Amino acid sequence: MTMSANLNLTAEDRAELFGGFDPDAHAAEAEQRWGGTEAWEDARRRSSSYTKEDWRRFIAEGAEITTRLSDALRSGAPADGDLAMDLAEEHRAHISRWCYECTYEIHRGLGEMYVSDPRFTSSLDATTPGLAAYLRTAITANAQRHHA
Repeated sequence: MTMSANLNLTAEDRAELFGGFDPDAHAAEAEQRWGGTEAWEDARRRSSSYTKEDWRRFIAEGAEITTRLSDALRSGAPADGDLAMDLAEEHRAHISRWCYECTYEIHRGLGEMYVSDPRFTSSLDATTPGLAAYLRTAITANAQRHHA
């Protein structure tokens, strides 16, 4: 889910923070998929007050989690092991802290989207080949662990 509908940033700030990614280019699709849901409204409400520094912290925290997931994958840590599940929980908590309350059910849906939508898969796998599937498995195992 994107939070792009309410970015209060200049074009220069957007380019600095998001590089070649244009959040607004995906806003209509995101609203079509999730518009009207509680999570969508929560994300829009939260993001509307974010400063450039907030966005910088959000992006940095997400990148740090992705780096640690990549490191776990490259080290051979199993996707359904404690390390990967703990990182998946950090991923879920990051979304809940910054975007919307990311339940385990929602998180599983995101994991599925990471492997079913080639845009997400290629973005994650550009970091480390196989990362999208690894994260999806870790998310699923983490959700099962918390519902066991």
